[in-house]
Amino acid sequence: MRIRIVGAGAMGRGIAQWAASAGHTVELADVRPEAVTEALDFVASMLDRAVAKGRLSSADRDGAAARLVPLAEPWAAGPEVELVIEAVREELATKAEVFGRLERALPSSAVFATNTSSLSVTRIAATLQDPSRLAGLHFFNPVPLMRIVEVVPGAATRPDIPALLTELVEGCGHRAVTVADTPGFLVNHAGRGLVTEALALLEESVADPAEIDRIARDVLGLRMGPFELMDLTGLDVTAAVIDSIWAGFRYEDRLRPSFLTPNRVVAGLHGRKTGRGWYAYGDGAAGPAPESAVGGDAERPVFLVPGGRPETVAYEEALAGSLEAAGARVERGAGPSARAVVLVPVWGTPVSAAVAESGLPRERTFGVEVLPAAGRRRVLAVTAAGDPVAARDARAVLARAAGGGEPYAVSVVRDTAGTVAQRLLSSVVAVGCSIAERSLAAPADIDLAVTTGLGYPYGPLAWGERVGAARLLGLQRSLHTTGDPRHRPTRWITERAALGLAVTDPGTAPADCLG
Repeated sequence: MRIRIVGAGAMGRGIAQWAASAGHTVELADVRPEAVTEALDFVASMLDRAVAKGRLSSADRDGAAARLVPLAEPWAAGPEVELVIEAVREELATKAEVFGRLERALPSSAVFATNTSSLSVTRIAATLQDPSRLAGLHFFNPVPLMRIVEVVPGAATRPDIPALLTELVEGCGHRAVTVADTPGFLVNHAGRGLVTEALALLEESVADPAEIDRIARDVLGLRMGPFELMDLTGLDVTAAVIDSIWAGFRYEDRLRPSFLTPNRVVAGLHGRKTGRGWYAYGDGAAGPAPESAVGGDAERPVFLVPGGRPETVAYEEALAGSLEAAGARVERGAGPSARAVVLVPVWGTPVSAAVAESGLPRERTFGVEVLPAAGRRRVLAVTAAGDPVAARDARAVLARAAGGGEPYAVSVVRDTAGTVAQRLLSSVVAVGCSIAERSLAAPADIDLAVTTGLGYPYGPLAWGERVGAARLLGLQRSLHTTGDPRHRPTRWITERAALGLAVTDPGTAPADCLG
């Protein structure tokens, strides 16, 4: 295929390298001729690096380089061009001008694709004389390494174009997911679950950014915590995406932005690129404050409250066995002794509720996370009535490891409905399920896009299935009783819990029953 790429910036040059390496002839153009030269030099250096690392042969490098064709201007005649991929500035007027000139210069058989990440594909297409020839083809940076591409049909896109673009993407070694033309498309929309809930936790002073990031990494298994991610992406970019998706979905509560971000954006606290965001960067920057050392009396007895709920019983048994193997004194019986610290395994409910319902000693009763941790971290939740000395002792006990092994890290957070990890997980799954229930993308595509594009250990629906629809519904209902509509249970989870379907099961649609 002969492909013309308009825009030789970071995305354009990445797409050019990807397509040329896969055997396509690539015309590269920009309104700045020097940008084309710079892009070709950059691609050549990337191909050389791939050869040096043994990922590409010299012959393949030479072939890819030979298939790159520089153009003097983007709207040069091109009777053989089959596909145009636009990667210019994220501005509707600019893209409309580019496609308008291309429409006059190229044959009507050429398919147009926009790499927009935030604009409506339908609105871009509407500026053309023939809007049916344009679709979205959203790549992620760096293109050769981010092996996922969103194919986005506009409202008027010809039915054959999504299939053509999918075949191209997968023929070049990437994965394609078909997504509705809605705000944020799929990956950016799905990513709001983690970030918006992390900001909500910070708003409520449940934990500071460093502690939330540690829990996200060590309990949920994310490669990067939400505040680290915002600093990497840039808070100015993140805040704009959050606001645009929230407004685009008509102020859906689940996607609600935080009051914390506007002032930070105005103050220039954007993250790595400005030297300071949620953390400090650059020469002399201390970075996140180190975790405080574990003190307290590790010999203090503990009483593990038997909840008897299926969500917590397995954890209670595992934690009791682990603590006893580490030499801790675990009390069993009807109630705690006068000296024991009391640990409540929580699922969707605050520790304060257990104190009130069961008459537990409020000064020495704390919550513990029941989600299986991806790393060696436990989480202790303290109420407003907790005794700091008792909390330090509980932390010391939870840090104990069997057989002289590496001690557990123990995060201390404020009591909240559920826990930090449970709220983050519930939000990630809920946003993914809301995408599925609106039929914006297929369940399998949602999970593929999130694991590939965001690097999560599981896609949101697959993660929900690991927890279980009924258990997850219980968590969402408990969180929703706090009065915050962001935690409203999704129809997708409610229905699957009632029917005994897997969270990943697309289910039967009316169209399946016709014909």
